[in-house]
Amino acid sequence: MKMFWTVLLCLCFWRLDGGFYHVDESKYVIEGDSVTLNSDLTEMKNDDEIQWWFGYENILIAEINKRADRITVYDDVLDGRFRDRLKLDKQTGSLTITNIRTEEMGLYTVQINSERKRKIRLLLYGVKSVSVMEGDSVTLNSDHAEIKDDDLIQWRLSDGDDEWSSEKTLIAEINKQAGSITLYEDVLDGRFRDRLKLDKRTGSLTITNTRAEHAGRYERKINIMNTEFFLSVFDEMSVMEGDSVSLNSDLTEMKGHDLIRWRFGNENTLIAEITKQADRITVYDDVLDGRFRDRLKLDKQTGSLTITNTTTEHAGRYKLQVFSNRFSSKSFSVSVSACLPVPVISTAWPSSSSSIHPNPISNQTQLCHTCSDSVHCCGPTEAVIRLVLSALVGVATVIIVVYEIRSRRAEGDQAHIHTSGSIEI
Repeated sequence: MKMFWTVLLCLCFWRLDGGFYHVDESKYVIEGDSVTLNSDLTEMKNDDEIQWWFGYENILIAEINKRADRITVYDDVLDGRFRDRLKLDKQTGSLTITNIRTEEMGLYTVQINSERKRKIRLLLYGVKSVSVMEGDSVTLNSDHAEIKDDDLIQWRLSDGDDEWSSEKTLIAEINKQAGSITLYEDVLDGRFRDRLKLDKRTGSLTITNTRAEHAGRYERKINIMNTEFFLSVFDEMSVMEGDSVSLNSDLTEMKGHDLIRWRFGNENTLIAEITKQADRITVYDDVLDGRFRDRLKLDKQTGSLTITNTTTEHAGRYKLQVFSNRFSSKSFSVSVSACLPVPVISTAWPSSSSSIHPNPISNQTQLCHTCSDSVHCCGPTEAVIRLVLSALVGVATVIIVVYEIRSRRAEGDQAHIHTSGSIEI
């Protein structure tokens, strides 16, 4: 009898792990990211019907009926967990889920014309990704509404690149039972000095005036429960419109099982990825209305990303995610400066027989553009230089005009003198 229950228990876990189901693909995602589940179609035909199901209970969450020209997203199923977060590609039938959370993990099945099925298992990578602009403050949440009387909350930073050998340094803790809050600001060469704040009610940790050295893997331990955060601090980069910009992964070479993903914008839209094991490079040209089409290049050795022929719509936040023996992340804030046109000065002079009235000067000037995501393109130094150059051109133009007027007046006076001094014979 004991053997029966043991076998039954194993079978239950086997089923929960997908053992009874053939899984075509497993995808790891970070909480808060977006993920696209591919239908494996390049283009739907006129009579195609695609349905997406979730879970082992096969709950219908989205479908496309090409013949009826109808796209339906079932936002309200499963207590509305997918509300406003599902997008269907009307060309391929692929499904995108934005702002991924733990409750969306599980099995997804795509069914094409009631026959062909493809199963994708979505797994949450055990770390929360948090990004901050250098100089700003960031809060790592404890997920506690209120600390209990016997709670012990500790915050640690893994200092090192190797997940197994890196030392986890205690930087802050709250001992509710002892009524103590301690900030270890002098550890790690004092990089956190005067920068740490602990919420005594929730245990959340805030880091103020962040710098690049504060990026890394943070561990929050509440009693015996651990949660990890990967904090990335944005590098700021500027590029002139029309030029190229390279975002470096800081890797010398990708390893055999490495997976690299590049994301863009506040919605963390996937724009490119490299899967080393499958020797596959994928660039998602058609996302975001095709703004990156024919502009993205990935270095297959290092995973670095180059954006060519940039425009102001390419300004914004880029995130690099590296899945290796551990997770790492790096972020960039890219601003694209829209160049001002060179001032064009046109001065049209009338013929010598007309009265001298030069046409108004046409001087094209324009203020610095403001790029997307509220990133100002031109810096104050560049703006001052442009204004000075415009002023110098204007002064030079006035001098030329005055000189020409005086020259013509002098010629007119000379001609008048010759006329007055002539003698009739």
